[in-house]
Amino acid sequence: MSKYRRYITAGGTLACALGIGYFMQASHPGPANVVSAGMVDAGEPKVNISQITLTSAAPTPPVAMAEPAPLPATPVTLAVAQDAPLADDLPTEESAPGFACEYSMTAKPLAAAMVQVTLDAPCMINEKFTLHQNGMMFTEATDENGHSDLIVPALAENAVFIASFGNGEGAIATAAVDTFADYDRFVVQWGGASGMKIHALEYGSDFGDQGHVWINAAYDMGRAARGEGGFLTRHGSDDLDNPLIAEVYTFPTETALRAGDVSLRVEAEVTAANCGRDIEAQTIATDGVSGLEVQDIVLAMPDCDGIGDFLVLNNLFNDLKVAQN
Repeated sequence: MSKYRRYITAGGTLACALGIGYFMQASHPGPANVVSAGMVDAGEPKVNISQITLTSAAPTPPVAMAEPAPLPATPVTLAVAQDAPLADDLPTEESAPGFACEYSMTAKPLAAAMVQVTLDAPCMINEKFTLHQNGMMFTEATDENGHSDLIVPALAENAVFIASFGNGEGAIATAAVDTFADYDRFVVQWGGASGMKIHALEYGSDFGDQGHVWINAAYDMGRAARGEGGFLTRHGSDDLDNPLIAEVYTFPTETALRAGDVSLRVEAEVTAANCGRDIEAQTIATDGVSGLEVQDIVLAMPDCDGIGDFLVLNNLFNDLKVAQN
């Protein structure tokens, strides 16, 4: 059973002081004692010893140092009396090699409100980048020359394209798309392996009929430019790590040759990569007049015993009511 809902992505320090104590011991000599000693020897008179005076030897002076040698009688002549001029052919310091990368991107309007976006970044060879445009985003990679050439549906009359690399560098380009208001566009975008797909059933068609437009029957922008029906484009490379992918269905509402209805559905296939978990996606719809309508969704995928099944979401986009022109 499918389920979807809208959502809004929404110490201290311790210091120790260590005191260093010290003490001083001072001695204060007292007065000198006068010592009296007596000796008794039989037959000898007693001798008194008094008024002893302490003496010490005078310090011995150090051995006299030898006299310095006399200076030579002939004065010393300096080898260089003045600064010598520097030679003109001394080697010069080589400048360090510089490294600069020029990023350039152009945007050229095409039929069916599509835009050719060309990116050149010679120093970003085989590098992953994300292309942003009015809320839509997907990841691609440059080739061995740092080049990328993409065909992208415009989501605004004045479309702004931004290519951003992982190092924070990138490029920007704009395009004025005069035919933008003639087309309705429906975008589903996601990250990773969600298994999501857009199915458009034009003029009462069923799955597998000629009017069933999806990734395996995408048609091209010439069909829309002639007013015959819609077409689908897929953007982003599945070969990249954690890619952002977008599918876009375009219908020529203002130039359609037939009146009728277009029913829009989104399917999510249950795979080993997404079973038993929630997957996130986003839808963008524009009718060329009232601006962009953006919706964030979360799908609770069935358990892995349902691998191969599909969740069919009928209410993400309003069906088109097409008047004959």
